[in-house]
Formats: sequence, C-alpha cells, structure tokens
Amino acid sequence: MTTHLMAKSKVAMATLAVIGSFLAAAPAWAQSYPVTVTQKDRATQVAQKGVPLSDLAANAPERYTIKSGDTLWAISSLFLKSPWRWPDLWGMNLSDIKNPHLIYPGQILVLERKNGMATLRLEGAESPDSAPMDTVRVSPRTRYESLVTAALPTLRSSVIEPFLAEPIILSEAEFNTAPRIVSAQENRVLLTRGDRAYARGANGAPLLDDQTLEKQFRVFRTATPLKDPTTGEVLGFEAIYVGKATLVRGETTAEVTDRDGKTNTAIVPATIDIVGAKGEMRVGDRMFPEPPRQLLTYNPRAPEGKVDGRIVSVYGSAVVNASQNQVVTINRGTRDGMQVGYVMGILKDGPRVIDKADEARPLMKLPDESNGLLMVFRTFDRLSYALILQITDGVRVGDRLTNPP
Repeated sequence: MTTHLMAKSKVAMATLAVIGSFLAAAPAWAQSYPVTVTQKDRATQVAQKGVPLSDLAANAPERYTIKSGDTLWAISSLFLKSPWRWPDLWGMNLSDIKNPHLIYPGQILVLERKNGMATLRLEGAESPDSAPMDTVRVSPRTRYESLVTAALPTLRSSVIEPFLAEPIILSEAEFNTAPRIVSAQENRVLLTRGDRAYARGANGAPLLDDQTLEKQFRVFRTATPLKDPTTGEVLGFEAIYVGKATLVRGETTAEVTDRDGKTNTAIVPATIDIVGAKGEMRVGDRMFPEPPRQLLTYNPRAPEGKVDGRIVSVYGSAVVNASQNQVVTINRGTRDGMQVGYVMGILKDGPRVIDKADEARPLMKLPDESNGLLMVFRTFDRLSYALILQITDGVRVGDRLTNPP
C-alpha cells in the first residue's frame, strides 16, 4: 500500500507542532495537566523578553534532547536556578509550545543568549503547512502509540503515590471510633497476609456486609500525636499504615446457651481476610475504608501569600533527619490556605555561637540558610504532607519553611 505522507524526518515534528498549535481542540486528557492563570501570565511575560542570564543554571546546556521519563521540573532544573519556576521555561519558548505539558521525547531545546537575556526554541520547529511533501512507501501495518504516556507531566507522581493512602491524619476521636480488629484465629497475636481475623464496628454501629458500603479496608496502627514544634500544641494524630483487609462476612448476633441452660444474645464479629501487609497487624488495629484511586497531577508553584511554617515530623522514620524524596509533615493545612502543589523553601536553623573574640562573650544567632525545596501533595485541616524535592543538607524536625527563593 502506498500513501503520500510527509518525509519521515518531518513527520514527528510537524505532528507535535499541530498538537501544540491547536490546544483548544486537544482531547480531555491533554488539558487535564494543570496550568494556572498566574503561570500562563508569567509565561506570557517571559515570552516578551526572555529571562535574565543571571537566572540560568550554572551549567545550563546549549542543547537538550527531551528523553522518556523527563518532567518539566527536571528540564527546568537543567536550565534555571529555581526549577519551581518552570513557567519561565515555558515562556522562553512560548511561540513553539502552546501547552507546556504537550512536549515529547525526541524534541530538541536550543538555548539562545542575546542582550543579557535567554530564550529557548525547538530545533526545527516550523509550521506544518511549510513542511515539504514527499512520497514515502509505508508497509501495510498498523502501529498504536499512546500519546497520553508520551506527554510530559510537571512532576512524576510515582514517588508520591505510595504515600497517598498510607499515612492518614485525623482526630483522636475519629481514630477511636473506627472499626477495629478484635480477634484472630488460633489466638494469634500478630497477623500478616493470608490470615483470617475478626473485627467490630464502634459506637454501636456494627460492621455490616452491605453492598452499598466499602468492602476493602486499610489497617492502621495506633495514632501518634503530631505537635507544633513552636507551640507544642497537638495539631492532629497520624495513624501508621500496616496493611489491607477484605470484609468477608458482616457483623451479626447469635443466640447461645450457657452451662446453666440460659440463652443469651452474643455478638458474632465480622470476618476479614488480610490481603496485604506492610507490617505485622494485631488485635486493636483500626480499619478505614479503602479510598478511591485517583489519577493526580501536580502543579508545582509558589504559594499565593507569605508562608511561615515548620517541619513537624519525618514520615515512617524514628530519626529527626530527612533526605531527598522523603515525606515530611508540616504544621500548615487547609485552614492556613495550604494547597496541593505549593513549593516552599526549607531554611536550616542558624546555630547559636559565642563570640569568643569579644570580652563580653555575647551570644550570636547565625542567619538561617536556604537548605532546599519541598512540595505539598496532601493537605488536612491543620497539617499537610510534603515531598522533599531538593536538599543541600539534612532536613530536621523544626526547620522553618518560607516562600521559595
């Protein structure tokens, strides 16, 4: 079969140009990646003149070929000192890229410097109408490729996904009124995957086998209070995820006869099977319905107002230090205006030292120094979970958070 097509060397670039130029007609998935009005305005502003050379990363490449697995954050970190300012990167090439998420592996970004400013362009970018048309013989076969997986997200969510349902923050009352494991077969103390156990509802509400209710549960260990590093106030309780359970039979009652022949009504607890285990479960652990799986995208951006927060704890670790790609809890939540995607700077607390050269031996407090960046990915009322994106030195509980540099 012979088909008149564009030359192979032009096919991919022309197709991408069409996608970028006609964003309004793009399918729903393409527009699902978030771009705020503020980010679009910033990109438009940068497009008019570029960014100052002083904003470029020290080793910004002259040319870069986009690879599979890249993200806007990663590419931005190559060219800019502040990767959270990826809308600037978009603005540097706004004429070629109508949607920052619709860039693909194989495209080549070229850095240009002029009059103290820097811009980017797509190598070979041109109107598809100007592409020369040649005759190419194509073999009679069909190849399917998902553009959904090819488009670049702002930030890879694979690092965050394990934490979306594992940690949970709630009040002490919410934890204490959740269904609980009450017994195991053969008087076992610890439970793991493949074991059968028994559970009950709380506050007189039996755990029923109702088709309208969730049958999949996540199991959590005793809640730990999270205190504000500054005030000592308990802001919430963190329950540690230990596994998954499936409800097999609901809670009921049965008539039983004791040795004296007296009949009594006994509770028959619900039957559950342990279907997943991150740690060993035990009697007393609490159960919460399995949350619906969500397809989330993250839009890293600076907070809209002034931020002054603290790191409360390091998730899943007994130590007070955290490293890159670890999750921390911060003492700011939705009540404080915190939103998913907010990027904040981490300040390392300046040490207190004595000026030994001064006879009065005065106490000095050295300035706080920038120590990295984190991004909020899950919010609660008074607390939020954040992922450490960049780090210079170990992040400690109590370290300050501020607007990104």
